[in-house]
Formats: sequence, C-alpha cells, structure tokens
Amino acid sequence: MEDQAVCCYRHPDRETGISCTRCERPICPECMISASVGFQCPECVRGPAGASAASGGGSGAVRWTRPDAARPRTVAGGVIADDPRLVTKVLLGLNVAMWVAVLVVGDRLLDELLLVGRAFDPGSVQEVGVAEGEWYRLLTATFLHEEPMHIAFNMLSLWWLGPPLEAALGRARFLALYLLSGLGGSALSYLVSDGAQASLGASGAIFGLLGATAVLMRRLNYDMRPVAVLLAVNLLITFYFSNIAWQAHIGGLITGTAVAYGLVHAPRERRDLVQWGTAALVLLLILVTIVVRTVQLAG
Repeated sequence: MEDQAVCCYRHPDRETGISCTRCERPICPECMISASVGFQCPECVRGPAGASAASGGGSGAVRWTRPDAARPRTVAGGVIADDPRLVTKVLLGLNVAMWVAVLVVGDRLLDELLLVGRAFDPGSVQEVGVAEGEWYRLLTATFLHEEPMHIAFNMLSLWWLGPPLEAALGRARFLALYLLSGLGGSALSYLVSDGAQASLGASGAIFGLLGATAVLMRRLNYDMRPVAVLLAVNLLITFYFSNIAWQAHIGGLITGTAVAYGLVHAPRERRDLVQWGTAALVLLLILVTIVVRTVQLAG
C-alpha cells in the first residue's frame, strides 16, 4: 500500500515535504516563512496565540492539533529563547577573559591549565599532567589562547557558527555540543600525541560546531556546498601547517558530528532519551579514551 501524501495544513490540496521547525506542521511554499533556522508556519510566527488558533482554522483548513503546539520549540526540541546568542556570548566572553588572564599572569597560568599528558615541573621535581590525575586540563585547555591571531580566528568562527546552532538546538543542547566537542578534541590529542606535547585552544570545539552545522544543514535540506568548502579549507589548513594540533581538530569534528546527529535526528516521541543518551555515550567514550591513554603512560 502506498504511503499517504503529506499536505499543507492550510492547503490540503498541496503536497509538501517541508515542516514548520517549531510545531512540525506540514507547510507549502506559500505558507512557509523564513526563520533563523528553517521555516515556520504563519501561526508560530504570530506567537502562541496564533498557534492555538490554528487548531480551529478557517474555511477549508485542516484541523492540525498537538498538545504542545502553543509551546514553540527548536528543530531539536529545545525551548525558543529570547536571546538565541546568550550561550555563544558567554563562551566567547570566557575565552577572551582567559586570554586576558594569560596576558596578565603569564606562563605560570598556562602551565597550570594547558593540555599536557605528562610534563616535568622543576619546582616540585615531579611529573605533572593529565596522566597524573589532572584531568581538568582536558577542558581548561580549550579556553586557552596565546597568540592574538589564534584567539581572533577561533572567536570569529564561534560568533559565526554559534548563534545559528544555538537557535536550532536550544541553549542546553548547544552548550553540551560545544563542551563535548572540546573534550573530544582534547581526548584524541591526549591519546595520539606525545605525552609531553602541550596543546591549547578552542579549535576542537570550533571544528565540532562546524561538523554540527553540516549535520543541521543536511537535516534541513539546505545547500551543502558552502559548509563543505569551508570544512575542506579548514582541513587543508590543519594538515598543511606543522604547528597545528590536527588531533584536536579531528577529534572535535568527529565528536561534534556524532552529537549533532543524535540531537537533530532523534525521533520526537523519544527525543530527550535519544539526545541525552547520545551525549552520555559520547562522554563515556571520551572517558574510556582518557583511561586507556593514562594506563599506557603509566606503564
């Protein structure tokens, strides 16, 4: 038996493959209204009152009702926020604040927070690093920068990639994506690099956002060529210059892509379970990677 055609909720004679990113009603080209991410129906654009009224409809309108239709949600099921850039701004502010702190305090702060598997501390005459239990370095290193061009490039990328993703995923999911991407990049660096090789920067998290952008654009049937070109250029830069920690970039890219796939492709009826289950599984894999490498360095 053939599948029943999906038609616009306002024009039942028009088939469509597009849905409102807030309420998921099917909408035709005449009804779709461009939003920061995807398209919305006229009722959601007018707000909760319009969304509620849609269930009554006008003459010839299909009665499309959902219990949560009056509560707008992002494409990933997150709450629509008044400021869809808040988490991005906070993350940007933290990175800049840490950069200023490094300028003021100097190398002493870097030595305490950057990613290093095993380092020699002349002051204490003992080795200190992630292998010695300082796992916090895996996260703190993702907020550290030294060179002005380094932080400028990463923060411009964060400001360009962050807001659309935050608007599409919601604050909590976007923050989880960013932090897990950063940790994923640090974990691969820790696993593959020389134990004494230091690493720092938000590049792993940024590559995670880039991978998530590709997943989201694919989910919304957007043109993939711009993000594909951007990804190719960044990967070329990653492997062309010798002073770039490619491990952090690739680790962040893989992590961000995996997390984003779970976020935007989770079935609506089990959305929270699949989304947070994906995040938990990725975190577990990161922890296993850290433990394996720590055992290797200890042996």
